[in-house]
Amino acid sequence: MDESQPPADYSDLKAVYFNGTLKRSPEKSNTEGLITVSRLIMEKQGVATQVIRTVDHDIASGVYPDMRDHGWATDAWPELYPAVKEADIVVVAGPIWLGDNSSQTKKLIERLYAHSGELNGKGQWAFYPKVGGCLITGNEDGIKHCSMNVLYSLQHIGFTIPPQADAGWIGPVGPGPSYLDEGSGGPESDFTNRNTTFMTWNLLHLARTLKDAGGIPAYGNLPEEWKAGTKFGFENPEYR
Repeated sequence: MDESQPPADYSDLKAVYFNGTLKRSPEKSNTEGLITVSRLIMEKQGVATQVIRTVDHDIASGVYPDMRDHGWATDAWPELYPAVKEADIVVVAGPIWLGDNSSQTKKLIERLYAHSGELNGKGQWAFYPKVGGCLITGNEDGIKHCSMNVLYSLQHIGFTIPPQADAGWIGPVGPGPSYLDEGSGGPESDFTNRNTTFMTWNLLHLARTLKDAGGIPAYGNLPEEWKAGTKFGFENPEYR
């Protein structure tokens, strides 16, 4: 194989990045700066990408697909969710606040969770054919903590997570420059750029593999079949 060339065509893939910044557009988002590093790699391969800055939208809090059915006057999430349904790759990105994910990132995870009981065309949970990744920025410790929370949540609701599916950048602990600030060293960080590049390509490779394979095989993971009594080889050791 020619190692100088990508091993496949990725131009039929779609990716959506969710930016959990607390800053409304058009204010500069450091998280979006790091998103752009990954996004440009994908776009160079012909992948259709989209960035959604959740704080720009009136997304209700809750764990139902449409919170207007549960007492909220407005909810933008039903208009945003089709971008997730159409995507092969979903990247959750955001800043660190008080050592944890931002409120916008947490709200996004909750709204994704709202759809975790839905089924795809094969009868699996709805997110089974999709892959997920995570990007974190900040100037306080917490990249790995935030990434663990995001990636655990994504796999729990059905996303497939490739190796090294997270990357991030932090400046000196305490007051100091953010990723895009002059002199921060963020965009020049070899460590961050390497990890972001590896994450992006692993997302592409796994999304390509799953799409070509028709997703994850359905045997052994169909909720309705389990409910109907198909046990997929399960044997309770207490009753042997």
